This record gives sequence, structure tokens and C-alpha cells, in this order.
Amino acid sequence: MSLFASEAERLAEFPVARDSIFLAHAGVTILPARVTKVMQDYLHEACTRMQEFPEAWRATNETRAVAAKMLGAKASEISLLGPTSLGLSLVANGLDWKPGDEVVCYQDDYPANVYPWTDLARHGVIVKLLKPEAPGVITPELVEAALTPNTKLVALASCHFLSGYRIRLNEIGRMLRERGVLFCLDAIQTLGAFETRVDYVDFLSADSHKWMLGPMAAGVVYVREEVQEQLRPTLLGSWNVQSPNFIAQTEIAFERGGRRYEPGVLNVAGIIGMKAGLELLLEKGIPQVSEQLLRLKAKLMDGLEPLGFRFISPKDGPNASGITTAWREEGSGPAADKVFEHLSAMKISPSLRYDRAGKAYLRFSPHFYNTEAEMDRVVGEIAAMKE
Repeated sequence: MSLFASEAERLAEFPVARDSIFLAHAGVTILPARVTKVMQDYLHEACTRMQEFPEAWRATNETRAVAAKMLGAKASEISLLGPTSLGLSLVANGLDWKPGDEVVCYQDDYPANVYPWTDLARHGVIVKLLKPEAPGVITPELVEAALTPNTKLVALASCHFLSGYRIRLNEIGRMLRERGVLFCLDAIQTLGAFETRVDYVDFLSADSHKWMLGPMAAGVVYVREEVQEQLRPTLLGSWNVQSPNFIAQTEIAFERGGRRYEPGVLNVAGIIGMKAGLELLLEKGIPQVSEQLLRLKAKLMDGLEPLGFRFISPKDGPNASGITTAWREEGSGPAADKVFEHLSAMKISPSLRYDRAGKAYLRFSPHFYNTEAEMDRVVGEIAAMKE
């Protein structure tokens, strides 16, 4: 099944698929043709006009609305900042922490969602590290067991970057909201691939360069309207501090809404590209994108399992994602690093990732434009490998 009317349409939007198979969208995406076009058009226009020309600013503000639609948020709750670590650091550094406050996070999450929280220990904050039974398997029960009356914030990823385990976002968020605990979400591994709503989220950050099919360093930061006064901006400039006629004032007064966290000029070219990627995803429909990702996952796992592969990624159900991470027992075939080298030589691009113990894994992360026939070719190339 394809979400395109024809193969010609698919290849026109994703020319990378003409002679290769890109399966590393959980790393850094290949850009769709429409994304590169709108960025090129903007840059060409900027050769003859000031970079902040009116149409560019209009597209920038429209991006807030497009991102808000995908998140179930208000446009006034969206700041256009990337990368993901920037938004997470704004949250970690902008809250009023007191010695003895507790933050709950996961040591084996992606480092961008670890260091901003563990660094709070130097301010007297108690960092409580979740210890799931398997990589990324963060359950509501595990989170609830870590809470105490001193818990101020829980920081989680919507999906684990290695295992592809997708958390029960609303269930965890609802529990935290009922207890008055703030919830910060690193959403980069689901936004654009699976429904990622902020009904029970206070803060969210996600760069566009993975599942949103956008450029690097263009991203979305969400701060719930009701907690914006709690989160003081830690980056200050002429854009987010009221400066009429660009005159610095004696008092610091922040702008309202998303501009509150944007200190200066924005990455306009990147934001316009991000908007085009988001619009493509909304055009296809996030539910339809999710269904295609799970079809590709099932096809890939069904083909790899007879070849001796084992998986740390859920195959189906509410915790499954677009990430499929596989490994082999020694003696059951070429190891992950050798398979990675072979596939790369065949113009097939998965990712090679490691756990804390140094064990190598193949991580496959196709997007909705990939096909089941491509998954068959991946399996065939691996099956043809010699020891």
C-alpha cells in the first residue's frame, strides 16, 4: 500500500528512492522535494530583498498554526526554536528550582533529554533516574512509583531512540496533571509519525530533522499557556523582551505567547522548510502515516526473524513505533556492524547504534514513503550475505 497516487509521484517527492533505500529517519531525515524547493525559493528571494520580507514573515507565523494543529495546541503556545536540546534546556534552566525539589528522568534516554536534568543537581535538585526492565520501557506504573511529594517535574521522551518503545503519553500525562507535577516531553521521535498531542503536557520540544521531514535546527517548542509565567526565559534579546523602536527599557517585560522564548532573529529558511514538511504530513494524515509505518515494521520483522534476528522494539500495539532495532546472537549470522557495512555498500541506509554495554544494533526507521517492496529487498540483501 502507498500513500501516493503513483510511483512517479512518490519519486518526484522523494527522489532519494530512485536509486537507494533510506531507512534512518530516526537519525536525520532525507528532505522531501517540496521542502528543499520552498527553502531554495526563499533564499533566491533573499538575494534581492531583505531576508525578513513580508511573505517570509507571514509563512513563519503560519508555521505556528500548522505546528499547533499537529499538537492540538494554540498557536500562541508555539515557539519556533531548534534543536530539541535548546527547548529542553530552556525548561530546565527557566523553572524556579529549590534545593530538595525532585526531577524524574531516564539515564539511558537520548543525551539531549538527560543532561539538562542531571545538571540540575548542582542547584540542589534531586535527580531520580528511572530504571525500566528493558531499554526505554517507561510505563505509567514505573513513573508513578518514582513520584514523591517533592517531585516538581517528570522529563520523558515520547519514544525511545534505541528501542522504539512509545510511551502511553496521555495516561502518564493525566496522572501527573492530577498530582500537580509538571510534564516535559522530548517528542522528536514521534512528532510527524504518530499522534503526539499535548492535552496533558506542559512543555515539549522537537526539532524537525527526523519524522517531521524538515531541516536541521528548525524546531517546535511548546509551553502550555497556563505555565508560561512559571517558565522564565533564559535567553533574552530584542525579540522576546519588549523593546519599542528597538530601545532597551529599564524594566524587563516579556512578550506574550510563543515570542516569549524567541530572543532574536529566527531561522526563517529552516522554519519555512519545516512548515512544508508538516503540511505534507498533515496532507497525508498522521493516522495514515502511522498505519504505513507499522505495516513496514511488520514486513521487516517478519523477514528478519527467520534470519536469526531478535528485536528490542515492540512489533505492534500502542507502544510500537516506526523504529525497529535488531540484533543477532553470535553464530547466527553476520553481526550488526557487518550487516550495516554491507547494506551501506548496497545504497541502503539504516543506522548503527549501541547500548550502554557496547552492544551493536541495526536500527531501521523507514518513513511513510518507503514501500514493502523495499523492505523485501533489505531482507534479501541480508539473506544473501556470507559469514
